[in-house]
Amino acid sequence: MAQANEAERNRALGILLVAASAIVFGLSGVLTKSITADALTVTCWRGFVGFLLIGVYVRWRPGQTGKRPDMRLGWRGWLLAVEGAAASIAFIAAFKFTYVANVAVIYATAPFVTALLAWILVREPFRLPTMAAAILSLCGVAVMVHSGLGTGNLFGDGLALLMTIGSSLYMIMVRGFRDTPVVWAGAVSSLLLFLFGWFVTDPLAISRQDILLLAVFGTSFAVASVLWTEGSRLIPAPEAALLGAAEIPAAALFAWLFLSEFPPYASLAGGAVVLCAVLAHGWHDWSSAQRLMQLSTGKAVK
Repeated sequence: MAQANEAERNRALGILLVAASAIVFGLSGVLTKSITADALTVTCWRGFVGFLLIGVYVRWRPGQTGKRPDMRLGWRGWLLAVEGAAASIAFIAAFKFTYVANVAVIYATAPFVTALLAWILVREPFRLPTMAAAILSLCGVAVMVHSGLGTGNLFGDGLALLMTIGSSLYMIMVRGFRDTPVVWAGAVSSLLLFLFGWFVTDPLAISRQDILLLAVFGTSFAVASVLWTEGSRLIPAPEAALLGAAEIPAAALFAWLFLSEFPPYASLAGGAVVLCAVLAHGWHDWSSAQRLMQLSTGKAVK
């Protein structure tokens, strides 16, 4: 009974942490657009603050389990860091050229893009429910992107798509490089962003208001990453993916509240289609995981 109660408490904590991480991630668009500095300067300082805070977490976390932190990246870890940095640049730049909701919705298709790329690159089976959800999501994105034709938002939508593909490749590499310290690679990726931005832009030419917002942005990024890492340890992956979909409405809501940004109705319609596809796919995976758990529990009792 005590073990069952502890498991329930851990699951509730995991749900809270993952949901909170999705909401904090949803602030990215608002913070990026509120900063007057260019995208590379934003990337530079977010990377610096993120590196410091995630680095502290990497040093602290193993101490809770009595293990020494693994700081050796190897070529796989460096590949993860470089690829993650490139995707982050596209991610931040996308917010400067299109609606926050558009970026959030396009990024929501990452699980399906990952599944497609995994099938192409490593011949990982492409499940029928995933294929159906991917097709539906593609239709939603097509509706949304079509509304941006001739408006100047198309470039930002393209950057968001490029970022999504980069993030999908990152996910595939994370699964393949199981012995690589992924969180530390993420911290190094942030450091690379800082170094890159330092040499290609003038990161010191920023206002006092931007300094504060950049510090908040870097902190929110690190906090959301840590919340996701800790929460996903406590709940099944399908449930974490389903809760992660909360980032889409959160990003759109924050953009409306803080920026008075209301995307075209075509974008809202396309976003609704993508959100339905993501939620339906996540619910299917979560339900399947629950049924398997119940079956295994029943067999154990017998």
